[in-house]
Amino acid sequence: MSKHLERDLENLQRDILTQAGAVEEAIHKAIRALQERNIQLAQQVIDGDSEIDEEENHVEEECLKILALHQPVAVDLRRTASALLINVDLERMADLAEDIAERAVSLARLPPIPIPEKLQRMTDLTTSMVRQSLDAFVNIDARLARLVCRLDDEVDRYNDAIILELIRLMRGSAEMVEPGLSLFSATRHLERIADHATNIAEDVIYLVEGEIVRHRPAAVHALSDHM
Repeated sequence: MSKHLERDLENLQRDILTQAGAVEEAIHKAIRALQERNIQLAQQVIDGDSEIDEEENHVEEECLKILALHQPVAVDLRRTASALLINVDLERMADLAEDIAERAVSLARLPPIPIPEKLQRMTDLTTSMVRQSLDAFVNIDARLARLVCRLDDEVDRYNDAIILELIRLMRGSAEMVEPGLSLFSATRHLERIADHATNIAEDVIYLVEGEIVRHRPAAVHALSDHM
């Protein structure tokens, strides 16, 4: 690898980690706004989305520049291609955090609804998945990536449990229907963020092993058996 390519890949990695930090903060703020009925905090997330969009454009331009100037091969090519895919997933996570913030604004104007305790645990697990998927990318660690893929099932279980709790609340009180539906929507958005973290982990498996496993659950499970 040339020194110029090595430098550009290191800069690209730093930019992606900066983007990931902003996305993780947006997720935490959006859930806090939801729990605390805090419209001002929710608005911070909504207003900050345009900055994340701009950073997505920057990272994409850097990836294309690396491809054009350095014409990387083998693992360097896969690293650049993975960065392109990860960049898209991070931006979509930010959009989902914005959607949660918008639900928080709506909920703040509706009758108060009890927030399921499992929502915070689901949030902590989801943001951990985001962080670990990026750690796997930085360290080119397929084993950690497979672990992230497995954690997605746990997030799904939290999502199912929260939905059942919300259904019980809505059945018990007509005034809980509208806020319940908004909270239901926010929970689904959080579950989708975990799906995008899983996508990143699958991209890391591609980076390390050269095999595309996205949309191929059987391949992911087969790989995870080697953990």
